[in-house]
Amino acid sequence: MPLYKTITVNPNTKVYIWKITESEKELSLNIDLTNKCQLRMNGMKSELHRRGFLSIRHLMGVAGYVDKDLFYDQAGKPHLKDGNHISITHSYQFTGIIVSQKEEVGIDIEKQRDKISIIGHKFTPIELYADIKNAKEIVKKLTIVWGAKESLYKIYATHGLSFINHIYIDDFINTNNTTKGIIRYDGRTTDYDITFLEFEGFTCVYAIKNET
Repeated sequence: MPLYKTITVNPNTKVYIWKITESEKELSLNIDLTNKCQLRMNGMKSELHRRGFLSIRHLMGVAGYVDKDLFYDQAGKPHLKDGNHISITHSYQFTGIIVSQKEEVGIDIEKQRDKISIIGHKFTPIELYADIKNAKEIVKKLTIVWGAKESLYKIYATHGLSFINHIYIDDFINTNNTTKGIIRYDGRTTDYDITFLEFEGFTCVYAIKNET
């Protein structure tokens, strides 16, 4: 069972990351999907997506849940029936979940790709990173910023929320592995604590809503 990494964020919150190495058949073992989720998986044309879907159910099992414990609201945000908070992510051969008993949480895993330098201006003021001359480092930084904004978007889950106009990420040094995020939308301001890590050419970012 390739549980790649488990992170205890705080006494109430854990992150679980899976590296997909098994076949779809192997991942299907001991997984009981609801009819709705089975139909959803059957509609996935990509085998990697189906394997990712199943690996997330294995991660849920590690966290003490089964498929029927999960449901989605009208905005597409996942919830757990026991009231705990969950967020889910999938990128190529990695999947991840974050589960918290108290705080609202979001998680995103992204593959570090050069194309993010081309689209960076669409989600962040690109001039903020003009002093970074190394192409690889700009890719890493922009991937963190994207993952942070994606994580906050997953928490807020509100139609009309804009990455570039409403979600702000404090500047950071990559080696610090933490930063802060703010959402300003519809007259409200919410604050978030953000942590990021890198592995095998991927970036994982997770966020926790600051309730203080």
